[in-house]
Amino acid sequence: MIDAWVGELDGAIVGHIAVMRPHGEDAVSLWMQQSGDEEDRIAVLARLFVVKTARKHAVGERLMRAAMDYGRERGIRLVLDVMTKDTAAIRLYERLGWREIGRT
Repeated sequence: MIDAWVGELDGAIVGHIAVMRPHGEDAVSLWMQQSGDEEDRIAVLARLFVVKTARKHAVGERLMRAAMDYGRERGIRLVLDVMTKDTAAIRLYERLGWREIGRT
């Protein structure tokens, strides 16, 4: 792991996100093929979760923005993968400017 953040609501931890070094993820391979970026300039956005009772409080968005700011400040391209069934997560990612680069 490179770094991680937790989300709090009313003093309780209700979410988490991490930025990880690549470990053979398909998203990393897809990005490298399409962009020509080297693996050492790529990190994986991972382990995003928000407990159900906190999902209407923008905790996920704030966690995403913290991780995205971290990558931008360090010149690191963040990539992620998401299951097609996770439509709420996909909507969040798209609203924050992420785009689909492929499917595996």
